[in-house]
Amino acid sequence: MAVTSIMTTEGEITAKEGANVSTSLTDAMHDAWVLQAESFMSVFCRDNFSDSYAALNVDVKYIFSDVVSSMVAIQGIMYDMSGYTSREEAEDMVTMLRDGILRNLSALRDKKNQRFINEA
Repeated sequence: MAVTSIMTTEGEITAKEGANVSTSLTDAMHDAWVLQAESFMSVFCRDNFSDSYAALNVDVKYIFSDVVSSMVAIQGIMYDMSGYTSREEAEDMVTMLRDGILRNLSALRDKKNQRFINEA
C-alpha cells in the first residue's frame, strides 16, 4: 500500500487499524480518506495547512499526524469489521481513536495553542 499524504504516514495508519483490518482496502480508499482528513484539519484550524505543513514546528506536525492517521484508521476499521476477533474489538478501537482525535482537536481549538502553532 502506498498512501499519498502530507500530514501522516502509511505506517501510522496501518498500525492504528491493527493486524485484523480488511485486506480488501485499496490505496485509493486510503488516499481518499487521507485527503478528506487533511481538508478537515485545514478547515477546522482555519488555515491551509496542506500548503504550509512543511513550515510547521515538528511538535505541531505530530498532533496533526495523530489526528489524520486516526481519522483514516477509523474509516479503515469501519469499512469491514469482520476480520476483528469481535465487533466489540473493532468498536473499542474506533472509540479509542476517536477519543485521541477529540483530545487533540480540543488542544488545537484553544486560542493560546493556536498562537503557538502559528509562531512555533
